[in-house]
Amino acid sequence: MPLTDKIALCEGASFWETKAFPEYGIPAMFLCDGPHGLRKQESKARADMLGVHQSAKATCFPAEDVIASGWDPELAGKIGKAIGEEALAQDVSVVLGPGVNIKRNPLCGRNFEYFSEDPVLAGELAAGFVRGLESCGVGACLKHFAANSQEKSRFNSDSVIDERTLRELYLPAFERAVKKGKPSAVMCAYPKLNGIHCSDNRNLLTEILREEWGFDGMVVTDWAAMNNRIEGFRAGCDLNMPGGSNYMGKETIRAVQGGKLPEADVDRSAGRILSLAFRSADVRSRYRKAEDEAALYEEHNALAGEAAEQGAVLLKNEDGILPLSGREKLAVIGHMAKDMRFQGSGSSHVHAVRVSQPLSYFRNAAYAEGCDKEGNTSDRLLSEVRKKASESDRVIVFAGLPERYESEGFDRTDMQMPEGHLRMIEAAVSANPETVVVLLCGSPVECPWADRVKGILYLGLPGQAGGEAVFRLLFGEINPSGRLAETWPIRYEDCPSASFYGKTRDALYLEGMYSGYRYYQKAGQKVRWPFGYGLSYTEFSYSDLKIEKPSGRWHPISAEKPEFTVRFVVKNTGKRAGAEVAQLYVEAPQDGVHRPVRLLRRFQKITLEAGEEKTVSFLLNRRDFAMWQDRCIVPTGTYRIAAGKNCDEICMRKEIRIEGEDVSRSENAEKKSWYDTCKGIPCRKDLEQALGKPIRIQRKEKGTFTMDNTILEMKDSSLVMRMLYQAVKTFLAVKCNGRQDPQNPEFRMQLASSVGSPLRCLQISGGLRGGLMQGLLEIANGHYGKGIKKIIFG
Repeated sequence: MPLTDKIALCEGASFWETKAFPEYGIPAMFLCDGPHGLRKQESKARADMLGVHQSAKATCFPAEDVIASGWDPELAGKIGKAIGEEALAQDVSVVLGPGVNIKRNPLCGRNFEYFSEDPVLAGELAAGFVRGLESCGVGACLKHFAANSQEKSRFNSDSVIDERTLRELYLPAFERAVKKGKPSAVMCAYPKLNGIHCSDNRNLLTEILREEWGFDGMVVTDWAAMNNRIEGFRAGCDLNMPGGSNYMGKETIRAVQGGKLPEADVDRSAGRILSLAFRSADVRSRYRKAEDEAALYEEHNALAGEAAEQGAVLLKNEDGILPLSGREKLAVIGHMAKDMRFQGSGSSHVHAVRVSQPLSYFRNAAYAEGCDKEGNTSDRLLSEVRKKASESDRVIVFAGLPERYESEGFDRTDMQMPEGHLRMIEAAVSANPETVVVLLCGSPVECPWADRVKGILYLGLPGQAGGEAVFRLLFGEINPSGRLAETWPIRYEDCPSASFYGKTRDALYLEGMYSGYRYYQKAGQKVRWPFGYGLSYTEFSYSDLKIEKPSGRWHPISAEKPEFTVRFVVKNTGKRAGAEVAQLYVEAPQDGVHRPVRLLRRFQKITLEAGEEKTVSFLLNRRDFAMWQDRCIVPTGTYRIAAGKNCDEICMRKEIRIEGEDVSRSENAEKKSWYDTCKGIPCRKDLEQALGKPIRIQRKEKGTFTMDNTILEMKDSSLVMRMLYQAVKTFLAVKCNGRQDPQNPEFRMQLASSVGSPLRCLQISGGLRGGLMQGLLEIANGHYGKGIKKIIFG
């Protein structure tokens, strides 16, 4: 192939497809969103990356927040396989998922798309999902690589994070998924990582991903995430999506011809794309559609229901109010009971084959709407709630977060539920203390009412079969076995990053590795419900912890070789069958370099009949005791192996002496820092100390704007950008029911992804050729003549 064709191969043909070259026998691939169900858009004219336009029908499985609460990689694999089967039926080559970014803060708008605050749990679940998807011959694409933990300014923010935090918290989930799942593709994230765009980051995409972890697949950009095509080739970023703009195509050709870019870098990227394209074409050529497609979707609906049941978390069950007997006179309260919120908004939004609504299963229950779809209420609605509640034996309230609260494109502003939902719960419990709340939301919310109600069941965003699932859970047909995959703080202010998260364009990871339970345990901060927490309709006991280790002095040589066998017994001491998640933690010494109090290292979900017991066995290796200090090392010291029901409820522990390496504080960490105690609020100097250098925030002003700046950033100093800003808002308002509604998630998403996108992103996602964006940039910088010339002549 000539150079021009090889470079062209490395950009998509359209919004979702790669280029086909029939003259070389090269087939196209169709890439499709799908972390919890396919979102295939058939119309090229109405393709989008936000889930706004209609897509083909598919099974909507529970969102990743629910899959994670199931703590079951095998179940995640079944979901991946089912999505793969539907992908084959819809001629899809690569599914863009799963998302394995760590949940750094509860307000991230896409938390429902991510698994956990813990990299072991996230990595194991992602690996399971990937194995299932790849077993069908459909490529999985891990995203978003890496340190992409907020939606604010996601297209051009800089994730400033120290190496130790990156290596111990934000990269291991990807590493586990790559090594144990073997995905066909990895998607690079939008933001910069310590000043370098992820698409341009050779250390990230080649040195770590390929050379350290052994990844041999294709790297694709997030949609319009390419910064510099030349640097992208050098870094190992293969496919620029979406296609149509020929972004920096001519510049890349000149760079190769001028000796500034080795043609071998282009060849490597083209080769990786070809490898996946040919393999995918071979799979599709041998695929035969199921004779009974309806039966396939019926089977997948049952799997979606099972996943919703396994991921539901029983948070409170005072006086055994659950399960319901079926003899009670029930009142069902809340708009979400008849119009369940079952998935999030954005690129993961699935056009569900069907949806089961909870209320349809409570046929003999009294019903009061309580609030409207947006979470607003009135005295009339609340009066009806009190009346129906007072006339019933038990009250089931469906509440949580309406659609406008959680979405790709923007973060939440607080952790509160709508006032209408709070007043609805208060009205119900004041009229009848025998009240159970079913929570429908994709991330933690503040629950000031938790002490007043008797039962709380967290359903998350349960997918299309959530209605039947919640009925079976409440009536005891299914015993709840979900465990929280993230900590629920009492108040948002309790979060370590609460005072600075989302406050600036750049994401400063001031809290370092101390987010989630790592922080709450180190700081001694009380939480509403801890990581790993969940109740059951039965009880479990733990006993007989044993550790078998090699004889003599232990030398940690291999990160993968098992060194210890840990065994203990879990028994169902209750009167009904149930499943328990046995969790194994390692507690590192706290007398040297700062380390978390305890870290999850293994887990296993086991099902036990009443009175039954099983021995759980885990293998631990060098990596499970390690920390990062320029490399992966194991400090000498006395460690404790702890087994328990959640990160706060440890049932047994034993000490073990590890002879590793002597570790001292680095020169940059001689002084005590916030990380040693996690008391108070972390500040910039703590991160600078960990980085070993000052943090420099570049502030752009007129005359210095680049293609990395947004309309939003330039409008205050540029008339043309102000005019463009108003034009975009007006255009989007027409598309969104004719008005600029900040409460409409569709309007907010599209606004953030247009005026909040760098000019380079707008050029790529819009498929714009020529010099329009470069010309507008020149005008914004005050160079009117240059700008008009570029717009006209390109």
